[in-house]
Amino acid sequence: MSLLPESASFEELVQDYFLAVRGAGLMLSALDTELLTTWAREGVPFEVVARGISRSAEKALWDARPGEPVLRSLRACRRQVESEIKKYRELAAGAGEDPSSSAPRRKRARSWEETRHARLCAALEDLAGRDEALSHRVRNLRITVLAHVPEEPAAMDAQEVLAFLLVLRALPFMDRCALWREALAASAEQQVMSPRARKVSRRFRVLATVRRRLGVKEL
Repeated sequence: MSLLPESASFEELVQDYFLAVRGAGLMLSALDTELLTTWAREGVPFEVVARGISRSAEKALWDARPGEPVLRSLRACRRQVESEIKKYRELAAGAGEDPSSSAPRRKRARSWEETRHARLCAALEDLAGRDEALSHRVRNLRITVLAHVPEEPAAMDAQEVLAFLLVLRALPFMDRCALWREALAASAEQQVMSPRARKVSRRFRVLATVRRRLGVKEL
C-alpha cells in the first residue's frame, strides 16, 4: 500500500498511508503518535492497520465537506483499526492451531488472507448476480487474478486492488469517465502532498468510488 522504501519502519508506513488517505497534513499530532506507538507494539503487519484506516476513511469520505480532510485525526480510525487487529489475531491463532492435537477431524480455521479472499470472491459473485454485464468479467477474475489465495497481507491487498480495477475497466466508457471524475474531484484539496502520497491517495479514492458505485459492502 505504501511507496516508502522497504526499510521504512512500521510507524513510518502507517503515518505515510494515513496522511495520504486523509488527503492533507504533513505530520501526526502528539496524541496520534502515541496511538501509533501502541499499535506498533501489537506486532501485526502494517497492512492490517492500513486496512482499518482505509475502511474508516471510506465511511467518512462521502460526508466530508469540500476542502476538508476525510479524517481529522488518526484517533478517528481507532475503533476500526483495533477491530481489524482483533480479527487478524483471532484468525491467525485459529489458522495456527494443530487440529491433530485435540480435534483430529475438525476443519482447519481459515487464515486472515483466506478469509479476505473468500469475502472478496463472494462480493464479486454477488455483484455478477446483480449486474449481468459484469458476470463475464467476474468469471474471468475467478480463474485468473483470484485463482489462488495470497499467503501474506501485502499480496492480498494487491489482489483486491487489481480485481476492482479490472472490474472498473469492464464498465461502460461513460461510467468509467464519471467515476474517474468523481474520484479526482474528491481529491482536489491535496495541494501540499508529495507525488508519492498523491498516488496512494488517488488509488484509495478511485477504489472507494468504484465500490460505492457497484454497491459492494465492506469486505
